[in-house]
Amino acid sequence: MWLRRAFFGWLIPSAFVLPLWLLIGWGVFQAGGWAFLWVLFIAVPSVLLGQLLLTLLVRSRPTVRTARVVSWWDVLGFTVWHGLTIAVGFFLRDAFGWLLAGAIVAFLALFWLSLWQLWNESGRSRGLGIRIGRPVRGDPADRASRERVRPSASGSDVFVIRETDRDG
Repeated sequence: MWLRRAFFGWLIPSAFVLPLWLLIGWGVFQAGGWAFLWVLFIAVPSVLLGQLLLTLLVRSRPTVRTARVVSWWDVLGFTVWHGLTIAVGFFLRDAFGWLLAGAIVAFLALFWLSLWQLWNESGRSRGLGIRIGRPVRGDPADRASRERVRPSASGSDVFVIRETDRDG
């Protein structure tokens, strides 16, 4: 539980730390002038906006909002993507292309995983708070909600609208 909570807290800072690492890595490992342009104009904005998008998708899930922990799938996906992004920042000449391709694939997989989890959680009626369909006659939940409506003590009017069948 502590690990998933730590990843929840890491989501927003990582949007700024990872692009900064790419910039620092360029300077420390002397990647060259063209790499600086790539880092400055493509890598930094891509990682920053991509991480913010993923953070938005993850934090918008009902279970993440209430429990303030991410899922184990999120932990796995962010570990892989952040690990590959950090590895790209070392600018290893022989492995740079492979690491970059792996980071891009990991981001895309994590994006679709986040969308899938959001769709599964918010698609349920309990997550949206919406009851779909007509109430069944004599439904205990419907009857209980009607019985709870009482006029207020201030004397204002309360209107209760009940749905009935055309036959009834």
